[in-house]
Amino acid sequence: MKQVRQAEVVIKVPFHDVDSMSVVWHGHYLKYFELARCELLETFDYSYQQMQLSGYAWPVIDVHMRYGQPARFGDQIRVEATLKDYEQRLKINYRIFNHETGKRLTRGSTTQVAIDLKTNEMCYRSPDILFHKLGFEP
Repeated sequence: MKQVRQAEVVIKVPFHDVDSMSVVWHGHYLKYFELARCELLETFDYSYQQMQLSGYAWPVIDVHMRYGQPARFGDQIRVEATLKDYEQRLKINYRIFNHETGKRLTRGSTTQVAIDLKTNEMCYRSPDILFHKLGFEP
C-alpha cells in the first residue's frame, strides 16, 4: 500500500502578485504550486539540489490547473501538495484554499520525469534513488 505524502505552505498574497483588480494573476498560481512542491520534496529528503547530486533532473512536462475562486491581495492562502504517482514519473496534485475561510480556490497537478544527467535521456521508470528516498524497494 502506498504511503500518502503531503505537504502544505501558507502564503500571504503579496501586492506584486495581483492585477489592477487586486486579484492574483493566473500565472502566479504556478509559483504557489512550486513552493508547495519544494516543501513536499523536503518531506522525503529529495530536494532539487539532492536530485541533481543523485544524477537526475526532474523537469515539469505537464501542468493542469482549474481556477474556481480568485485569491486577492492580502489573503492568506494554504497550498497543499500531494504525491499521487512516483513509479514512472512524479505526479503531484495541488489544492489552494483561502486559509481563513477554508474555501477551495484552485486545484491542479504537475507531472515531472527523470532525466539522466550523464546521458541527457529521459527515464521511463523513476530511478532507484527516488524509491529509496520514499522508503520503498524499486
